Order: sequence, then structure tokens, then C-alpha cells
Amino acid sequence: MTTTEHSGGGDISRSLELLWGTGERPSRGPKPGLTLERIVTAAIAVADAEGLAAVSMRRLSAELGAGTMSLYRYVPGKAELLDLMLDQVQAFDPDAHAPDLGWRETLEMVARGSWQLYERHPWLLQVDQARPILGPNAMAGLEFALRGLDGLGLTDRERIHVIVTVEGFATGIARTHLNSAMAEKRTGVSDEEFWKAHTPALEKALASGRFPMQAALGEDAFSGRGEDAFEFGLKNLLDGIGAFIANRARETAAER
Repeated sequence: MTTTEHSGGGDISRSLELLWGTGERPSRGPKPGLTLERIVTAAIAVADAEGLAAVSMRRLSAELGAGTMSLYRYVPGKAELLDLMLDQVQAFDPDAHAPDLGWRETLEMVARGSWQLYERHPWLLQVDQARPILGPNAMAGLEFALRGLDGLGLTDRERIHVIVTVEGFATGIARTHLNSAMAEKRTGVSDEEFWKAHTPALEKALASGRFPMQAALGEDAFSGRGEDAFEFGLKNLLDGIGAFIANRARETAAER
């Protein structure tokens, strides 16, 4: 799944006003019940069902039974709408999570939350969020992660690095998993058919002696599911972070 959109690609100030409710609210339009929240929710539903490319003001006007121009009373265009969609799907209720979670449990929740987010909304993988527009939900999630890493002796930069590393891991595994799952739908060729087409060339290559490590692999080497890779990677990534935290604690104790 290739990147097709970018967060923060529209009027940044207007996106922030809409996210935080600080801008001028539109006057009541001719369509009763039409709200910014309904527009964003409808856009997410279309993206979930048909992909991000299907989201347009014209399409949303049809979904909501409103004139296309009436939607522009609430949101300037698709770029700003995308910023609102990105924050809404990250809806996070900090009160629903125990405040005394340890760092490992916190990071597990961050990773699993990211994985589940991409499974629910695969179109997120099409969005480059290198420049995210920080709305209330995104900031609530970051606050939760930072709180879980508090009091460990890590610098502020290290805490951010840890969070970025965990989220990057989850995103990468989710991308591979979802791209694989969507390949058959996109091409009409099953995984079995795809790899069967490789058989003549691969048998010849493996018999050549040039790839002894690959030739020695068992038949089940590539049989793991995306979920298996996620669990394996998450455990060992957190083990590594745990070793880093323990080492930092030893260094701090030695300096006293």
C-alpha cells in the first residue's frame, strides 16, 4: 500500500482550530443535523470501506444527503478533513487505563493499540504522518505513553525515542501484514498461486549452491502469520528496552 496523502497538507492553522474548537463555528446551514463530527465520521466510514481515494466532498455530500457546498461551511477541503480523520480514529480515553501501569505494560498497550488501529483503518498506511497535526486525541495518547516512562531515569529525548521505536515497529509489521492480506484482493492471485509461480526458478537457484542458508531452511520457515511476527518482535523489543532501562539505572546509581 503506497503513500497517497500527507498530514498537515492543508491550512495548518485551520486544521488546528477545528481540532481544538478554537475557530469560528459555522452558522446553522440548510441541512438540519449536519455537524463537523458527522462529516468526519462519514469520511472515516468511506475510507474504511473503500480506501482513502474514495473520500471526496462530493461523495460525502451524497452519504450525508447534503449539498456539496454546505460541507465547506464546516471544513475547507479534503486536506483539513484528513487531519480531523487522523485524530478522530486515535480516540483515546486516559481514564479507561490504570494510571499505575509499569513501563512495559504501557508500551505493550502503545504497540497493540497501533496494530489494532491499522487493522481497523488500513487506509492509515497510505498517509505520510511525518508532520502530524497534533489534536486532542493524539496528544492524549502521547501523554499516556510519556507517563508510563516517567521516573525511569531516562532523558526526555530518550523517552520520545522509545515511543517512536515502539510505534515504528508496530507500523512496520502492520504494513507488511496488511499489504500481504490485501494483495490477493488487489491482484486476484492467491498467495499459493503467487509462490507456486516461483517454483521453477527458485528450485534451480537453490540447487546451484549459491544460497546454502536458504536451501537449508525448513518448509515451515515462512509459515508464520503477521500476528506471530508481531508478538515475537514486541517481546524481544521490550526486552531490549528493559535492558537499556536497567543499564541506565546502574549508571545513575554508580554516579551517586
